Amino acid sequence: MGDEDVDGKCRNMSACSSTTSYSTKLFLFMVPLVVISGFVFVNIGPKDSTSLLTSLSTTTSHLPPPFLSTAPAPAPSPLLPEILPSLPASSLSTKVESIQGDYNRTIQLNMINVTATSNNVSSTASLEPKKRRVLSNLEKIEFKLQKARASIKAASMDDPVDDPDYVPLGPMYWNAKVFHRSYLEMEKQFKIYVYKEGEPPLFHDGPCKSIYSMEGSFIYEIETDTRFRTNNPDKAHVFYLPFSVVKMVRYVYERNSRDFSPIRNTVKDYINLVGDKYPYWNRSIGADHFILSCHDWGPEASFSHPHLGHNSIRALCNANTSERFKPRKDVSIPEINLRTGSLTGLVGGPSPSSRPILAFFAGGVHGPVRPVLLQHWENKDNDIRVHKYLPRGTSYSDMMRNSKFCICPSGYEVASPRIVEALYSGCVPVLINSGYVPPFSDVLNWRSFSVIVSVEDIPNLKTILTSISPRQYLRMYRRVLKVRRHFEVNSPAKRFDVFHMILHSIWVRRLNVKIREV
Repeated sequence: MGDEDVDGKCRNMSACSSTTSYSTKLFLFMVPLVVISGFVFVNIGPKDSTSLLTSLSTTTSHLPPPFLSTAPAPAPSPLLPEILPSLPASSLSTKVESIQGDYNRTIQLNMINVTATSNNVSSTASLEPKKRRVLSNLEKIEFKLQKARASIKAASMDDPVDDPDYVPLGPMYWNAKVFHRSYLEMEKQFKIYVYKEGEPPLFHDGPCKSIYSMEGSFIYEIETDTRFRTNNPDKAHVFYLPFSVVKMVRYVYERNSRDFSPIRNTVKDYINLVGDKYPYWNRSIGADHFILSCHDWGPEASFSHPHLGHNSIRALCNANTSERFKPRKDVSIPEINLRTGSLTGLVGGPSPSSRPILAFFAGGVHGPVRPVLLQHWENKDNDIRVHKYLPRGTSYSDMMRNSKFCICPSGYEVASPRIVEALYSGCVPVLINSGYVPPFSDVLNWRSFSVIVSVEDIPNLKTILTSISPRQYLRMYRRVLKVRRHFEVNSPAKRFDVFHMILHSIWVRRLNVKIREV
C-alpha cells in the first residue's frame, strides 16, 4: 500500500510540474500579443463613437435580417401576354422604359444602441433610422400601376366572380379572367387629364351623327365623365389631346388642294403649346399621351409631330399596319355610323332559323378589295347576295338581319362600319382585308365569332362559308350576341360598352410602359 501511495504521489507531482511549465510558457506568449493588439486598436481603430456609428451604418446594410429590414419591391412584370398575346415589342425614348424594370429597394435600418463605460460613467449613442425617400407624384402613380400589373397577371380561372353587370366568359376572349381583372383595376384607379387648351370646333368637339361619330362621342363622354377624368394633372395616368381630325379636314384643309400642311401645322402647334405650358409631354416624350381619330387621315395627322406618331398612344379607326399602326402601342377602335346619334333601331335581329340568305354585301366600289368581290359574286348567286347598288325597295338593314353572314370588305382604308352593323344585327362578320387589326384585339379573339378571309380566297367564298357546320355557325352567332355589348354606343356610357372598351385599351397600353423622372 505504501509503495503504491508513494508511486501515486510521484505520478501526480510529475503531472503538476508538467502543467505548471506549460502555463508559464503560454503566459509568456500571450502578454506581448495582448500588448501588440492594444497598440494596433489605438492607432488604426475607430477614433470616436461617431466613427463607430458610421462604420455600423456602412456595414449593416450588408447584413442579413434582423440587422436590416427591406421593404419588398413589386416583382418585375413583363408585358402581359394574356392581354396582348402576340404583339411585337416596341421601343421608346430613354425616358420611357418597358415595365420589365424594377423599383429601387428602400432599406430601413433598425435602431442600434451602443454603450461605452469608462470610470463609472456611461454614455449611449443611437443610430438614427435612415429616412425613407419621399416618392414623387409620378413614382406614386408608377408604384400603383405596378401593383395593378401584378394583380392582373395573377388572375386565374379560380378567382371568385362577383360583378353585377357582366362576367366575361367564353372563347370570345383570349383570357376572360385577365380581361375582367384588368377592367376592374381600370375602374378602380385609371385617371385621364384632358388638356383645356384649344377652342371648338377644332378642339373639344367632333361629329356625333356620321361615319366618324366615335370622335364626337368620345370627346363628349370623356369631358363629362367625372369617374375617369381628373382636373389634377399630377394624378393623371394619361393625357388626352382633344383635337378632331374630322373637324380639321372640314375647317382647315382646303378641299382638293392636296396640301396637308395646314392640318400638320395645327397639330404641331398644339403639341408645342402644351409642351411649353406643362411638363408632362416633355417628361415622357409623349408616351403617356393619346389622341383619338376615326378619319382616314388620322394616321397621317399623328405624324405631324414625330413623337406623337412614334411614342404616343393613337386610338384609330384606320388601324392599318401598312400605315405604321403598331398594335402594341396603338388602339384599334370601331368605325360606327350613327346616322341619328343613337342606337335606336340598330340593334337586334331574327333568330338563325329566320335568316334565309347565306351572305350579303352592298356598297360602292372603291379600294382594291371590293372590285374583286364584285367581279366574282355580283348578281351571280342567290345564296351570296353581292350588290353595287341595292335593288329598288330593298332595305339595307333588313338584308343584314336576314343574312347569316355579312361580308365586310375594306375600301380605300381597312376600317368599315359594316363590321359593327353586322354585330348589331346579329350577323356573323366576314372580314376581307389586308393589314387590318380588328377593334379590341388585345381582348377579343375575333376568329371565334367572325370569319377572316384573305383577298386571294374571295373566289372560294361560298365554299368557305358552306363548310361551316350549322352547329359551329350557331356557336358563332351566340358569341356575336355576347360581344356586341362592347360595341354599343350609350349616352351616358355604360360599363363594358364601346366607350369603356376604348378606355380599357388605352389603359392596357399605359400599363405597357414605365415612365421615370429624369
